[in-house]
Amino acid sequence: MSKKDSLVSLKLLIFHFHATNTIIISFLPLYLKYKGLTGTEIGWVLAIGPCASIISQPFWGYLSDKYKTVKRMLIISVIGMLLASVTFFQMDHLVTILLFGAIFYFFSSPVGALSDSLAQRRAIDLKISFGTIRMWGSIGFALSSLIVGEVLTKFGVQYMIWPYVIIGTVLLLITFTIQDVKADSAPVQLKEVKNLMMNKSFILFLIFMMFISIGHRANDSFIGIYIMELGGNESLVGLAWFVGVISEGVIFAFAGFWFRKYHPITFIVFAALLYSLRWFIYGTATSPLLIISLQVLHGLTFGTFYLTAFDYITRIIPKLLQSTGHLIFYSALFGVSGIVGSMGGGMIFEHFNGQTLYYIMGILSLIGAISFIGFHFGIHRKREVSIEKRD
Repeated sequence: MSKKDSLVSLKLLIFHFHATNTIIISFLPLYLKYKGLTGTEIGWVLAIGPCASIISQPFWGYLSDKYKTVKRMLIISVIGMLLASVTFFQMDHLVTILLFGAIFYFFSSPVGALSDSLAQRRAIDLKISFGTIRMWGSIGFALSSLIVGEVLTKFGVQYMIWPYVIIGTVLLLITFTIQDVKADSAPVQLKEVKNLMMNKSFILFLIFMMFISIGHRANDSFIGIYIMELGGNESLVGLAWFVGVISEGVIFAFAGFWFRKYHPITFIVFAALLYSLRWFIYGTATSPLLIISLQVLHGLTFGTFYLTAFDYITRIIPKLLQSTGHLIFYSALFGVSGIVGSMGGGMIFEHFNGQTLYYIMGILSLIGAISFIGFHFGIHRKREVSIEKRD
């Protein structure tokens, strides 16, 4: 397979995974509400995904590094994801929804991380921007949110399994066509993973990052319900995600022109401050149209934050542990943060309201910005090996 063909397959893989992911992120809360679950119960179900990812992502990342293959891990994960989704969407009681949701997320949560890890390696090999590959995930997410939102508005959110299974089947077929990583070193050992987890800068980075990502994950879980609370419908929820993820795609597409001009931590602080402002404004909203219009900030917040954080993590972890390090990063970004954001957000939403939730998210993001300023100019700056600017 030529480098060009392998890159096309990788872009299609990322496109279709995020097309399926938008169905879960954008419409699963509405589906659970249709099933009759309360705000707190919805929070529990949404927290199952992050709980499962804390175990599954390092597990699949370790296997990927140990056996020097991303492709085989992706194939197994996508097959498991599809089979588990069929059962998951048939459940009607909270206990069985939680049980089969955990199985579903065990297989689905590593797919995005493994895809991005493979994309980062391919970008380095081809000397191109990671963002130009990753933006296809944003395009897939955006188009899916818009189209599926219209479909579910017409037919009902109870039928969300059908677009998920159809797009997921295409994803599986594409997975067989991607080019795997090259095995250029000995299999990784558990003691090397232990050494990574003892890296102070790595651990501090993950902890401070979660102040920012908790708000992001809470928004992922409850923006749809918040828009409905303000008088919107499934179509407007899809439109909100379309606007947000298109702006994210633009940030990724032009990343090669901006994200290496300053230290990654500088961009993370910028994104955290903008996150804080964004959440405070959302908390004042009285119309879903204001939320939709301000979704253009999603690209400047998540797009900037994710791209620079992922790049920084890639720099500080050994090449031998790339998949493991990337999936541990994912576990913190989408796992631990998702648990706190989903469960905490669900309780706040049920006992107070959406406005209160967004105000708290704004405060957490502000704490994250301050933490990273201290990280950069305090402990980290003393220990970090200088990273030269690259054109």
